[in-house]
Amino acid sequence: MLHTASTSAQPAAPTAHVDTFARDHLPPRELWPVLDLSGVPHLAALPHINAAAEFLDAMVAAGHAERPALIAPGTRWSYAELTEQANRIAGALVRDAGLVPGERVLLRGYNGPMMFAAWFGVLKAGGIVVATMPLLRARELSAIIDKARVRVALCDARLAGELDAAAQASPTLQRTLLFGGGDADGSLERAMCAAPADFVNVRTSAEDVAMIAFTSGTTGQPKGTMHFHRDLLASADTFGAHTLRAEPDDLFCGSPPLAFTYGLGGYVMFPMRVGAATLMLEQASPPQLLQGMQEFGATVCFTAPTAYRAMAGLAKDFDLSKLRKCVSAGEPLPAATFEAWREATGLRIIDGIGSTEMLHIFISSAGDDIRAGSTGRAVPGYQARVVDDAGVEVERGEMGRLMVQGPTGCRYLDDPERQKTYVQDGWNLTGDTYVMDEEGYFWYRARNDDMIISSGYNIAGPEVENCLLEHPAVLECAVIAAPDEQRGNVVKAFVVLREGFTPGDEMVKTLQDHAKQSIAPYKYPRRVEFVASLPRTQTGKLQRFRLRQQEGG
Repeated sequence: MLHTASTSAQPAAPTAHVDTFARDHLPPRELWPVLDLSGVPHLAALPHINAAAEFLDAMVAAGHAERPALIAPGTRWSYAELTEQANRIAGALVRDAGLVPGERVLLRGYNGPMMFAAWFGVLKAGGIVVATMPLLRARELSAIIDKARVRVALCDARLAGELDAAAQASPTLQRTLLFGGGDADGSLERAMCAAPADFVNVRTSAEDVAMIAFTSGTTGQPKGTMHFHRDLLASADTFGAHTLRAEPDDLFCGSPPLAFTYGLGGYVMFPMRVGAATLMLEQASPPQLLQGMQEFGATVCFTAPTAYRAMAGLAKDFDLSKLRKCVSAGEPLPAATFEAWREATGLRIIDGIGSTEMLHIFISSAGDDIRAGSTGRAVPGYQARVVDDAGVEVERGEMGRLMVQGPTGCRYLDDPERQKTYVQDGWNLTGDTYVMDEEGYFWYRARNDDMIISSGYNIAGPEVENCLLEHPAVLECAVIAAPDEQRGNVVKAFVVLREGFTPGDEMVKTLQDHAKQSIAPYKYPRRVEFVASLPRTQTGKLQRFRLRQQEGG
């Protein structure tokens, strides 16, 4: 197995957390990945970091006080105003909820100003953010509350019902402050009015846990991943600084929920690190996102490949002249989608692979370094390799498992067995199959469990998907292995047709012939099923495992 000596030291300063639950439930130190800080030496030298102070207070001190920080329909906050809102929330948490440093605070809300300010307020008070997707039901919320031992929650009043039901099943949740429903007694707004505009930020250690992010469940049961205050800045100072290269005059926008680490980067870590602004849209379907970009003049967009594909056909009806950078992550970016967006807007999408376990993007390329169809190269500060099942690096051009190392890494909440699977000998194994070419570009093939073995052939499901997406009849598709007595498995495609095309045997043959002409004939989908929609997570990721379950695989 490949090995790199650990550069991860013991915490440089005692924890500021009075409640030590998070630190006590980190994996054993020997199961951590190597945290290689050589790419962010300025952070390695800091024993104390409060990420909220760096993103907000430091920007105010640097002269950005009056610059816009957050824009939403009907709301426009400068950095000074956002800092004041976060300070009041921090004060309310301490005074009204009795929060002590280290306690977990559940955030439940749509993308909007209060959710945004609450994220900062929790960190300022030394709490640990547990942000949740707004569509989660009581059962799902209860599992998160129990896993993270959440006592305090901040919740949009419109979403209180499911949280109330979860609280009945989860006795640890004892205090909820609602926002967005007026300033009645017990509301967050009332508590904020009574809190001072200034707040002394808790002096957290660089390795105090700042957030517990729960995975979006593309492979089944969501898992809690733990990230330090230093990690938030490290992501900003690697992908943000070297690949995205945002500027203070940028206005970021996107569709992912703030609870999704992809959205967190696009709304908080990357814009706030350079003094730029964020546009928060509560509803951000493709037409709504395009409308928002036109109305507010957004310059940077973060969304998923499915949204870019949908927006490509609508873009001609909107003024996107100020848009200059587009980022895609969360699932593979098909070459057909890349080309459709470039044809519609003239912009090349910055593709990237990240994970909740790693916090954000660690392989990507921008500008002239973009290669259509490739995820890119290792972001400066990270190392990435392709290895075989024994952990030995394969030759360039050969498929293998992706492994990554850098200033961030996987630390599961109270799950040492799963930790051993994701982290091996100091490296993070992402669960993806990749090829690295001679120039160091990485080419995605499949999730490890999306590789299809049929009659002895190895077939990457996403390659077949990309091929089918090039046909004008196909809106969306998913490809999986379907059990077959003769071949072991066969390639099966679930296809959503565009309006105006008719499902049936003739369309099946049309798509099969298209695949045979575009890729090796043994890869064509022997079975095709037309469906109205595909199963996806709340963040838009395709849930192929549900289709495999349906097929008995």
